[in-house]
Amino acid sequence: MSGRDDRRKRAHASQSLGAISLARRRICRWLLVPASGLLLPEAWASAGRVGSARLWPAQEYTRLILEATTPIPHQLTTLRDPPRVVLDLDGVMPTSELDQLPARVQNSDPYIAGIRFGRRSPGTLRIVLDLKVETRPQLFALKPVAEFGHRVVLDLYPVTPVDPLMAFLEGLPETTGGDNVTGPGTPASAQERIPASRPEARAQARRRITVAVDPGHGGEDPGAIGRRGTYEKHVALAIAKKLRTMIDAEPGMRAMLTRDDDYYVPLAQRVQKARRVQADLFVSIHADAFRETSARGSSVFALSENGATSAAARWLAQKENAADLIGGVNLDDRDPVLARTLLDLSQAAQINDSLKVGRHVLDGIGTVNPLHKSAVEQAGFAVLKAPDIPSILVETAFISNPDEELKLRSDRHQTRFAESMRDGIKRYFANNPPLARTGTGTG
Repeated sequence: MSGRDDRRKRAHASQSLGAISLARRRICRWLLVPASGLLLPEAWASAGRVGSARLWPAQEYTRLILEATTPIPHQLTTLRDPPRVVLDLDGVMPTSELDQLPARVQNSDPYIAGIRFGRRSPGTLRIVLDLKVETRPQLFALKPVAEFGHRVVLDLYPVTPVDPLMAFLEGLPETTGGDNVTGPGTPASAQERIPASRPEARAQARRRITVAVDPGHGGEDPGAIGRRGTYEKHVALAIAKKLRTMIDAEPGMRAMLTRDDDYYVPLAQRVQKARRVQADLFVSIHADAFRETSARGSSVFALSENGATSAAARWLAQKENAADLIGGVNLDDRDPVLARTLLDLSQAAQINDSLKVGRHVLDGIGTVNPLHKSAVEQAGFAVLKAPDIPSILVETAFISNPDEELKLRSDRHQTRFAESMRDGIKRYFANNPPLARTGTGTG
């Protein structure tokens, strides 16, 4: 082979290698510089994946939750005319779970009209919530807890927050009016509903008994789950609604619910709602689970200032007090005044009254279900810490027990259980009539 032929072959090989190198560089540039609005192919493996997207609509607020195995950087923007909330998620790719989110918007949702997707920039997924009305949004993140991973939580509150007192008054029949819950700070519209009447009639109305009924858990927090898939939150709400109806039917009594649908209410807000309507009694309803399926029976608990009365009571209180971690609470939005009230005031008198009402309720429910303990137990339940309201927590049964789970699913048993609680409450107030609240114009 001549030297000229050898040089020609080397030049051809060099051109071929150069062409291959150029092709590689072009491929790399395609990978690194995406078309507008598309995730890079090599970024797909590292992009965040939203494994679950959930909506919890309610009149008090609607909650959107996005859950992933890793933290999701997020940013919120609000727009008007028309009202919209825009949630930008960095490094998140579309998933089938997100694709289903628009179909989960209910017509009855008070705040969200629809959900759609877009992109603010490459690698940033945009979720647009078209609203029915302007809202007061709150956005926060939750760290993994229990079976939940990293969660981004968007709460949409009404611009004018729902007032428990006004909501309670609006739910009362006009014949009963709202004449026993007014006082300093009561809205004028509520005061106008008080009929002009004789002083003794007004005094009698002011002594009407108000019971705050608190269905445990709700929304993101299912509570305990039975082997047949029964959720504690659903059982608690069903029994609570039955108890409210029964109390409302009693002369001189009425009830309010701390939640009337499937959404989560933080523990401190449950207490706050009861105090806002000046409740004479607070009853929290639950259906617990235990690792042993043989555990059975109903229990009643009151608050303790000096430790729990049993290891089981202490364990249960710790479990119930962790509900805020599961249900999802914005720690930046807590009421410092309420927190000080719960911590600072002595509760000896409240605990004494709670033990009395607990005894009457325990005697009542013992007629429809076996008792787990024959005495009212005590532990440091956060939801029982209203300093001025007798408060009890009722464990209706062990949802982890197959036989008791079947009972809790029964409408007939739920009704009988609610009746037994009502009877115990009536007996307590027959022996301990509520005192007039001096200085508030209520009783």
